Amino acid sequence: MSGQTHEGALWGGRFGSGPSFEMQRLSKSTHFDWRLVPYDLDATKAHARALKERGVLTAASLKALESALATIGKDFAAGTIAPGEQDEDVHGWLERILIDAVGAEIGGSLRAGRSRNDQIATFIRLYMRDTSRAIRHILIELVRVFIARSEEAGERIMPGRTHFQHAQPVLVAHYLLAHAWPLMRNISRIDDWAKRNNVSPYGGGALAGGGLGIDAEGIARELGFQGVMENSLDGTSSRDCVAEFLYITTQIGIDLSRVAEEIVILTSAEFGYISLHDSYATGSSMMPQKKNPDIAELTRGKTGRLIGNLTGLLATLKALPLAYNRDLQEDKEPVFDSVDTLLLVMPAMAGMIASMTLNYDRMESQATKGFSLATDVADFLVEQGVPFRDAHEIVGRLVAHCESQGLELHEASDEDLASVSSHLTPALRSVMSAEASVARKAGVGGTAPAQVARQRARVAELIEALDTD
Repeated sequence: MSGQTHEGALWGGRFGSGPSFEMQRLSKSTHFDWRLVPYDLDATKAHARALKERGVLTAASLKALESALATIGKDFAAGTIAPGEQDEDVHGWLERILIDAVGAEIGGSLRAGRSRNDQIATFIRLYMRDTSRAIRHILIELVRVFIARSEEAGERIMPGRTHFQHAQPVLVAHYLLAHAWPLMRNISRIDDWAKRNNVSPYGGGALAGGGLGIDAEGIARELGFQGVMENSLDGTSSRDCVAEFLYITTQIGIDLSRVAEEIVILTSAEFGYISLHDSYATGSSMMPQKKNPDIAELTRGKTGRLIGNLTGLLATLKALPLAYNRDLQEDKEPVFDSVDTLLLVMPAMAGMIASMTLNYDRMESQATKGFSLATDVADFLVEQGVPFRDAHEIVGRLVAHCESQGLELHEASDEDLASVSSHLTPALRSVMSAEASVARKAGVGGTAPAQVARQRARVAELIEALDTD
């Protein structure tokens, strides 16, 4: 066709010919933006009512449109409709089938006072708002899993590490809660993001604002927004809300990947701290004995996708001039992929963590390895009046002596201690146990049992206070 709107598109009048095959293939987006249909339907209903208030639509036309949109919504939910080959995007598809349903005069009226630019800027916000709630719910359940597992762990002890070398003993519960707090911060990030971005670009038109005086604030309220963006150029062309959303999904992935990495390592025979439930592990096609931590590995691997989605969008946005540019079509696929990835990974991780066995005896047997009580000995010397600089050097010499003799610190004899320094008296044996070590860390945030119990109660209180609607 020439000289008129192309079927399945929203443009064409000024062109002497239709788009080339190559142009159609490049421009087409229904293969990924189809999931935005519910938001298009909701916004179109609100827009139709606003047009009726402005006298653009009659009451009868509005009633016909609302009936047609309701039917389309039911068909979409049932999966009985699909975009056609001629449909450029969900906007063109909706106009086409509305025209089929109610005629060109009524169906073609809805384009008045709006643009694909303000529509899609609105729809992606609505999609992120809904899916962020789903992600948030699973995060809450993950935190609850860590709380429950930490309570089960009681006062059992494990090695704490820095540089992945033995450092100081910690409670297993303290270790588990250390993975709960980043997830809590991610919930806060989602809540902050939702509050900051709960404004609507709808009514901004292509760039300069709508010329028909439709009630953008009324449409915003109907779509669940708290207000309208103050600048139409900003509203139609900015995607920092999308980049921020992708950062949050990426940070969630990174935090889960850290857990996953530790599970991969701690389930190995060299460690044996954790055993996975059979239903959350896989085997080998060649080696009959294998029990592989595939959920953890896939989580670790898919985090790379999340990082790629974020960095890819940032690269797209970095030099876009005002206002809308078609480059912004690239904002949706990374969001959809990141959401799909998290909604796949997070329940699997929750199930794996909830069902895995923690081998406490094995962890406790390793808790004082690697001279992990050395700092406690140095602190003891400080309490006896030795400057920490001197205490540090004395304990360092004691470690070197024990290492040369194949001893752990607590295995050194009184004679061994005295041979290193007169300050190393038998009295320091009171701190030479994992239990004594954790008990001494009684400050806020420490691994002493009372502090860990307080910490667990605090995170449980915070999680229960969250709005879970």
